[in-house]
Amino acid sequence: MSFLLRVVLPDKPGSLGAVATALGNAGADILGVDVVERSHGNAIDDLAVELPPGRPPDVLITAAESVPGVEVESVRPHSGKLDTHRELELIEEITTDPDHGLQLLADGIPRIFRAGWALVVEREGDRSYRLAQSTAAPETSAGNLPWLPLTRAIVVDPEVHWVPEPWSALDTELAAAPFGLKQRVLVVGRPGGPAFRLSELARLTHLAGIVTTVLGPGDAGTASS
Repeated sequence: MSFLLRVVLPDKPGSLGAVATALGNAGADILGVDVVERSHGNAIDDLAVELPPGRPPDVLITAAESVPGVEVESVRPHSGKLDTHRELELIEEITTDPDHGLQLLADGIPRIFRAGWALVVEREGDRSYRLAQSTAAPETSAGNLPWLPLTRAIVVDPEVHWVPEPWSALDTELAAAPFGLKQRVLVVGRPGGPAFRLSELARLTHLAGIVTTVLGPGDAGTASS
């Protein structure tokens, strides 16, 4: 079975190699590595790994954290290798089929950010409507979302920013980025974590901005509550 392991490790030569060796000794096969962020002397990496049948994912944590200075932030099931070029593929797909651009965006974002679901929501007065949603998005009304409009991408904290309860169920980490029109937002949910990093918020902002340019700030969308 494959898993996605997010690790925080010292940003110095040999650290990733030591983690790879420890995981290999535990029976894990590394399928791919993606650098999420570098800051304050640390690197945050996503590692796609495969374990033999019957091996529990806890062995990944034990192995990785046996390397001095390494902390495992999260472990979750994952399918396939990491693909770090999907932003360009998604932009190209939207460019060739702009009439379905919002739906393509909602479907593509979870793959790019290794999240569970995505929504494009627009606020109108004291109500908010879905314009597009991925297949795994919670089935619920968007409600008011009084924290709209946004001027920048944020981590959405349900204790500060009201959201429908199903959005935050299962310890879901939430991020949102302004998209096109002033009252429109792209929301991404990652059930079980890990938390969204500043670098991921920057990527989300950049991608939303490019897609807005492709589709136009006032692109049409079929709204639903």
